[in-house]
Amino acid sequence: MTLPAANSYNLVADIGGTNTRIALAEGRTVLADTVRRYQNVDFPGLESVIRQYEADSGGLAPYAACVAVAGPVRDGQASMTNLDWVIDKDTLARATRSHTVAILNDLQAQGHALGFLAPQNVLPILTGPEGNEHAAKLVIGVGTGFNAAPVFDTEHGRLVTPSESGHANLPIRTEQELRLCQYVSNAHGFPAVEDVLSGRGLERVYAFLGQEAGDPREERAHMIMAALADGRDPRAVEAAQIFTRILGTVAGNLSLIQLPFGGVYLVGGVARAFAPYLTQFGFGEAFRDKGRFAGFMGNFAVSVIEDDYAALTGSAAHLVSLANAET
Repeated sequence: MTLPAANSYNLVADIGGTNTRIALAEGRTVLADTVRRYQNVDFPGLESVIRQYEADSGGLAPYAACVAVAGPVRDGQASMTNLDWVIDKDTLARATRSHTVAILNDLQAQGHALGFLAPQNVLPILTGPEGNEHAAKLVIGVGTGFNAAPVFDTEHGRLVTPSESGHANLPIRTEQELRLCQYVSNAHGFPAVEDVLSGRGLERVYAFLGQEAGDPREERAHMIMAALADGRDPRAVEAAQIFTRILGTVAGNLSLIQLPFGGVYLVGGVARAFAPYLTQFGFGEAFRDKGRFAGFMGNFAVSVIEDDYAALTGSAAHLVSLANAET
């Protein structure tokens, strides 16, 4: 890898519960040949990962740095949900020796990426009227966990506000969903959205169906999706159908709260895995099943983001916005 000239590029990172990806960016463009992935278990903290990236790259001199973190961020410090690392601006500035540093929640970073992704990486699921340039958008992340972030394009720049939507109560529409909520509550004390709408949530839905059938079996999420793809396991199909309908209901609820006339964007590994099945398993019907507001729900287009580097692009875009605000 040949490094650009010092201070002509920024460093961006996407920190998940298991892996950290680091790359360099010129403006809003992530340099694909600079992306490297590191297993978090091999490092005591973010600073040591960045030092390893520096060694692997042959030196670093970024002007600015931004990291996207799978967890809440408050007052410039991130609390990781599944990782015992301290991530704050002082640590990031020391590790990168950068002029400007920023820390985003990973869904915030995904929100900052909207409009800067290749069109072929945005897969339409539900169509809707095109919003104006200031129309709100909504990013919904379905992966290891669940979360959502509204995106507002104001006259003064883009604002992506954080939330912890995955820890709200699961909605209940049917007797089966009530039993599923009770099943989740018995196991974890509280029926949260994330307990169903995530990778491990799909596993719980599958286990719940086994209990209902008197044939309890456990299976990993990737194996459930594989069985769904080849049709060898009817329970995998039923679990995916339940998952899809609840995802549609939750996405519809969040849309009524945020009014994203600029579109709803599903992101994350589980969202990408479900993309081929959303239409046939009733996502749209569940999304629009809002009584007298069913027709109104047609105002919200829904797409799946299939770019695995979107959080890196969003981090790069956020740094460009910060630089523009300084001038």
